[in-house]
Amino acid sequence: MTAFALRRHVTATETEHATVLFDQRRGRYYQLNPTGALILRVLLDGGGPQGAARALRERYGIPVARAEADVASLVDTLRRTRLAER
Repeated sequence: MTAFALRRHVTATETEHATVLFDQRRGRYYQLNPTGALILRVLLDGGGPQGAARALRERYGIPVARAEADVASLVDTLRRTRLAER
């Protein structure tokens, strides 16, 4: 799998309670909840989907299948909305 990356026109800013993504081309903001922010942070740091799922399991104590599904869902959404590279 190739490294995960946001598109060049998308910036990520961590706030006290979430992460905000700004799509400069469309002038739109997107807010990730703490779970989404954790997934994104691990992915951007090169941890890959497995690392992100492991971080979710460690932080929230959720089953493996749910953690993997949550990561896959966020990655799919970010790619489908053209916020992340394919």
